[in-house]
This record gives sequence, C-alpha cells and structure tokens, in this order.
Amino acid sequence: MAKNSASINLLKSTRNETIEQIINWALTIGRTLVIAVELVALCAFIYRFSLDTQLQDLRTKIKDEQTIIGFLKQNEDTFRNLQNRLSIASSASTTGEQNATIYKDILNFAPTEMTFKSVTFSTNKVNIQADVSSINSLSVFIASLKAYSATDSISLDKIENNASSALISVSVTVNLKQTKGGVNAVSKN
Repeated sequence: MAKNSASINLLKSTRNETIEQIINWALTIGRTLVIAVELVALCAFIYRFSLDTQLQDLRTKIKDEQTIIGFLKQNEDTFRNLQNRLSIASSASTTGEQNATIYKDILNFAPTEMTFKSVTFSTNKVNIQADVSSINSLSVFIASLKAYSATDSISLDKIENNASSALISVSVTVNLKQTKGGVNAVSKN
C-alpha cells in the first residue's frame, strides 16, 4: 500500500480564517491604540513643560514683588506708626476737651460760698475737695452734680466741720458715665 502522501491544499481553509481575522484586527487596532497612547503621553509631556514654565514665571514674579514689598516695608511701618500716633492724639484731644467741659461744668455748679481745694480727674471719676460755708450750698451743689448728664453716681467721702474757720470741708467722688469708646459722655448744653 501506498504511504500517505503529503497533500498540498492551495485553497484557504475556513476554520483558520476566523483566527486570522482576530489576529489581523488585534494588530491593526492595537497599533492604533499604541499610537494614540503615545500621542496622549507626548501631549502630557509638552503640557508639563508649559506648566513648569508658568510655575517658574510665577516664582520669579513673587520674588520681584517680595523685593518691592521689602523696599516699601519701612514706608509702611512709618505710615502705621504715624496713624497710631494720630489716633492716640485724637483720642487724647477728645478726652482733654471733654475733661475741660466737665471741669467747667463742675465749677459752674458750685455756689459762690464754695471754695475748691483740689479737683482731680482720673479715667472715669472726679475727686473734689472743697470748703463750703453752709449745708444748703453743699446740698445745691450735690443736687446739681446728680442732675448732670455725665454723672453716673456720686459719693460723699468726707464731711468735716471746722468750727474755728466756720467752714465745712467735704470730699466728693463723682463717677462718670462711659461710652462705647471709653470716652466720658458729656452732653453739650
């Protein structure tokens, strides 16, 4: 018998055709995917260079502005110091004016028989030491102080009768009202 001879088939077989189509499709699509991924990576690389350039520009700009701010710092410190001093001077001026008004009003409340030994101002109170010739004059003075708009409370600290001089020595403490800013409240009459 004859040995199996090798057969040559010049026609394509149908069962290997699907495998060849899958391999063909994978190679074409795979190549396209690889090219697309490389393009995305190249774009990201170029974008990174642009971001690095922008970052470097911003750092340079910040250093330039820091130099300008450092140069102007002395002027800013001088300006702020001047503003603080002006604020303090303004509040001292306002306080001084109000203290002068309170002092003038207290002197106007005093009857003619009253002699002041001392009038001392502190932050929110006035200490008065005076000599008065009669209790009625003292009562009028105390009533005037109580009715005064800047007065919060009054305390009569000392009453001493000097028989030799026929005078009554008194010490009065007037607590003044405070406003929000810490300045005494005085109404203009």
